[in-house]
Amino acid sequence: MDLQFTPEELAFRDEVRSFLKAELPEQMAHKVRNGLQLSKQDMEQWHAILNQRGWLANHWPEQYGGPGWGAVQKFIFEHECALAGTPRIVPFGLSMLGPVLIKYGSEEQKSYWLPRILNGADWWCQGYSEPGSGSDLASVKTTAVRDGEHYIVNGQKTWTTLGQHANMIFCLVRTNREVKAQQGISFLLVDMNTPGVEVRPIITLDGEHEVNEVFFTDVKVPVANLVGEENKGWTYAKYLLTYERTNIAGVGFSVAGLEKLKLVADRVQCNGKPLSKDPLFAARLAKVEIDLENMKTTNLRVIAAVAGGGVPGAESSMLKIKGTEIRQELLSLLRRAMGPYAAPFIEEAMQAGYDQSPIGDEAAATAAAQYFNYRKLSIFGGSNEIQKNIISKMILGL
Repeated sequence: MDLQFTPEELAFRDEVRSFLKAELPEQMAHKVRNGLQLSKQDMEQWHAILNQRGWLANHWPEQYGGPGWGAVQKFIFEHECALAGTPRIVPFGLSMLGPVLIKYGSEEQKSYWLPRILNGADWWCQGYSEPGSGSDLASVKTTAVRDGEHYIVNGQKTWTTLGQHANMIFCLVRTNREVKAQQGISFLLVDMNTPGVEVRPIITLDGEHEVNEVFFTDVKVPVANLVGEENKGWTYAKYLLTYERTNIAGVGFSVAGLEKLKLVADRVQCNGKPLSKDPLFAARLAKVEIDLENMKTTNLRVIAAVAGGGVPGAESSMLKIKGTEIRQELLSLLRRAMGPYAAPFIEEAMQAGYDQSPIGDEAAATAAAQYFNYRKLSIFGGSNEIQKNIISKMILGL
């Protein structure tokens, strides 16, 4: 693969930069760069801005609303968005459910749900994990029993990210207990306003309400909301997870994080000189930068495979492992660079306008909270240990 940008690709990069300069609200970028809370309105606004330009679903086929970009264009767009400080697009509808519907959904489901994902009419969340069924998704216990033209759903999902904002949830449910675990699972779309659905917040160590528990008590779901075939949901779940793992890798976020870390390391003093000149810190900084450059290449390979009609395989697991390790290392180094000013658990520090850092950096007060929060990266979406097993099976045949 030629990693040198062509004149056309450089022109596209300039177009993206001009768009971001004109359309990205500065207050929104300020929040992203400093690790501050984004409101639901912030996330919806950026979603709408991209959709208006036609750049929201950049990995979807053109016939369903994608822009028709190639692998390098997608890479350039994600890279420039990260450097500019754009909010993360909530991935559950756009990057997870969308590809599943495009590949496995009925024509009726595609024509109804895909436009609603694009225009923001539906906010989706993910119903995979359960108490005792995290990395072992095949052990899900939430049941869906067919009753005429409906399924009756009972059970519990947990760690449901941003479920407090969602009106829809896609769920793995057990529809057959008499067969092998993976063969008795179905993929169901559930309206969260249906009677019997209850959302309870989980407050994390940093004081944030990001994740939730979702309970289902005799919830009636139309059979028309079954994606694909009954008891074939495990196939669809694995397909979705390849996209989720690639997204978790967060190459763009790491690029922006590295730029931020370099600025801080140049400004903070250590024994009368910039921290970036300290041999031990400089060595760790150099190593994580080298790892990031290597991951960029792997990311391009995965994007190219998808653009060519393929499905991310072992590469998505590689990206997930290295991507999460790099992001965690960057946050660890940032916290170390901030030193005692990286004060954890100050709830007010997560709000825009907080500035109690003696080094004059609004991100200092959120550095520890981000470090602790993102320890989860190597766990969700299938723990990194699970990913190593997947790589062994797919590549080494072990």
